[in-house]
Amino acid sequence: MDSTVNDFLEFLSVEKGASGNTIAAYRNDLAQLEEFFILKRNGSGIPWPGVNQNQVLDYILYLKSHDYAEATVARKVAAVKSFFSYLQAEGKVKINPTEALVSPKVGKSLPKPLTVQEIDELLEQPARRTTPEGKRDRAMLELMYATGLRVTELVSLDITDIQVDVEKPFVRLVGKGNRERQIPLLEQPAQEVSDYASFARPRLIGERAETALFVNRRGERLTRQGFWLILKGYAAEAGIVGRVTPHTLRHSFATHMLRGGMDIHKVQELLGHANISTTQVYTQVSREHIREAYEKAHPRAV
Repeated sequence: MDSTVNDFLEFLSVEKGASGNTIAAYRNDLAQLEEFFILKRNGSGIPWPGVNQNQVLDYILYLKSHDYAEATVARKVAAVKSFFSYLQAEGKVKINPTEALVSPKVGKSLPKPLTVQEIDELLEQPARRTTPEGKRDRAMLELMYATGLRVTELVSLDITDIQVDVEKPFVRLVGKGNRERQIPLLEQPAQEVSDYASFARPRLIGERAETALFVNRRGERLTRQGFWLILKGYAAEAGIVGRVTPHTLRHSFATHMLRGGMDIHKVQELLGHANISTTQVYTQVSREHIREAYEKAHPRAV
């Protein structure tokens, strides 16, 4: 399978928290897409940047010619759209050839954030440990929830990307599409990161000349998978029911900011979204929260 497709599947697994069944379905669907383009090019490689809308439409017609059920075609088209959206966000293609295609109705659910109480309980778990790893984990979780970072952005941070010993601490990062942004840090996460960087990180890296801010017990840059495993362990210890992924913290950050009254454009800036429409999904989450509270409180609610 093409390495770009493998990168996308890893992104779905680690950053989006997709289930094993979803990953398997996308793997099969994108393998079929690969095969289609390889046959079209007489066995030569797949130039993803060169794929245009007409070629994608040819592929959809190809799918329909095989008498798949409408739901199956919709799922396969959704996989293709998701794949090319990822390629565009990562800067691997300049133009998304699926952008003008009508999205299939696949019953996409709204992201489910953690409650403030669940966040508090989650952050308390590493605080109970005095090891360097515990200090690191508390700093990472505080930073993720305080900033809404993507897990890729978190593990890509170098020690020079974060300024905590200044009057107004901040983290500087480069997100999708090489867009650079600065995110202010509150006192608590800034202090946790400062403590980790000053005392725990040197014990983990030893004599290594490592630039990464967050490292594993071997002193090497922590991976996305490594962070996910850490998060899953603490979520279990906190008794949080349901699937918790790195993206859950990002969802929670965005939702809580909007519920707290922050302007949606400011939230968009903090999250690094290129389009406001991506951020607007969190307003839907907030409206659902308001409706639930309304129905619980109103004496005439059934």
